[in-house]
Amino acid sequence: MSVAQDRKFLDRFDLTIGLFVGAGAAAAVLALAAGGRGESERGISEAEYRLQVAKRIAPAAHVAIAGRDNSALSIIPTSGAKQVPTVVATPKTGTEVYQQVCVACHGQGIGGAPRVGDGAAWGPRVAKGKDTLYAHAIEGFKGDAGVMPPKGGRTDLADELIRAAVDHIIETSR
Repeated sequence: MSVAQDRKFLDRFDLTIGLFVGAGAAAAVLALAAGGRGESERGISEAEYRLQVAKRIAPAAHVAIAGRDNSALSIIPTSGAKQVPTVVATPKTGTEVYQQVCVACHGQGIGGAPRVGDGAAWGPRVAKGKDTLYAHAIEGFKGDAGVMPPKGGRTDLADELIRAAVDHIIETSR
């Protein structure tokens, strides 16, 4: 090879290396700018960020099981290691139980639940007797039309309140 060919090769080689170094430097600057911008805009501590991530990946719901201690289900983390119990109003009458719990399904007929006020749907059920309705409401029921969870999912409620809610539904559905 001649000196002229060597010089031409080295010039092209230098140009190619220079382009790669320049592109790498530009990519590094862009990556630093993009990475740093998110943290400064967020403006939150690492602990708060971790809490927000934990809330986003937490299960959507927890299942309360009859006969077990479900008190931990009412704890919602708020920040860091602190935990604050949620305040859920405890109904005191059958009407309040219906309004807080039963209406979720029986108000619109969700999951095969007979709608309150629909005498035709409630007639055959009432004919089986209140004791049967009480048992289905308290213990839960799986039928052809749908599923009734024990106590409508509020296993913390007393059986007497559930019976009062059933009485309210029967009276409203006649």
